[in-house]
Amino acid sequence: MVELNHAAAVAMADGPATGLQLLEDLEAKPELREYYLLPAARGDLLRRLQRWEEAADSYRQALSLVTNETARGFLSRRLAEAESRL
Repeated sequence: MVELNHAAAVAMADGPATGLQLLEDLEAKPELREYYLLPAARGDLLRRLQRWEEAADSYRQALSLVTNETARGFLSRRLAEAESRL
């Protein structure tokens, strides 16, 4: 969790591409594979890079893992935005 927050902070300071590189390292960690915020963060960084198809895929993955309805609504809106850009 701390590493995910670190990647988000780095992305804000150094840009989404740098944050995305850090997230890729985290995706190999088994303890984070089922945590919806990892693909949600990836989707956000890909959205910022205008890599819409990959962003949509990440948002779909996050939606498959999320159990919180508020977060589900937010991710659904982000997915719709990404899909509208395809």
